[in-house]
Amino acid sequence: MIDRTSPDPSILDRFWSEGWAVIPDVLSAPEVTAARSALVDATAASEAQGMPVRLDALDPGGCNIRVYDLVAHARIFADLAEHGSVLPSVEALVGNDVILSNFTANTALPGSGSMEPHCDQSTIMPGPWPVMMAMNAIWCLHDIDEENGATRFLPGSHRFESYDDVLEDPRDEMRSFAASVGSVILMHGRLWHTSGENRSADRDRALLFAFYTAGHLRPQTNWWRSIPAEVQRELSPRLQALCSLDFGNMAHGGYLAGGAR
Repeated sequence: MIDRTSPDPSILDRFWSEGWAVIPDVLSAPEVTAARSALVDATAASEAQGMPVRLDALDPGGCNIRVYDLVAHARIFADLAEHGSVLPSVEALVGNDVILSNFTANTALPGSGSMEPHCDQSTIMPGPWPVMMAMNAIWCLHDIDEENGATRFLPGSHRFESYDDVLEDPRDEMRSFAASVGSVILMHGRLWHTSGENRSADRDRALLFAFYTAGHLRPQTNWWRSIPAEVQRELSPRLQALCSLDFGNMAHGGYLAGGAR
């Protein structure tokens, strides 16, 4: 049984007000070290499987390393996806009918550029977006700030409902997240953002993006295919549900009379 921590109301309030909020000090130093080590192994495994980890069309500069389907690589990532100090906040924000659409890593090495601005909800459903149906829990495996490529966001853009609300080039108005290693950033699915440029001389910036959506939306990852059968059997019932490995999408939210009350 995973110990669950009740969401901090002040963090939830900040999330709705600002479009993002930080849950501090979720991981201890040894846990951060273990996650970094698992990420190195996952990167090597992805390359060995023929999965590209550098995507020039997405990340200018060739200094970003991306790894997909993290739950398939190591148990530690599965544990993070249902972490008792984070998942309750996700459920409070998205609803209990939530799934893990994808879980990816993005490591910005010194010299990395900035990708095109976007909002993540637009990647899984067409506009308009009158309500939030997606969000990220971003695990910080390093201290992040403007110098080493922290994610940049457009303040107030979590209230945008369509592409028409977005400036033609919102970069000049963007600001950088700041968070300490071991913290988790909760990011609204409609918040327009981009990866930051890592202008440091020698500081890596590794972030893990657990992308959660409403359960009726098609996930970005086919977990049935990416997670080996023997690993699927070891996952907790809650994580199997998050990855749609149980019944899958049965309906749009609560469709039974009792569940609608």
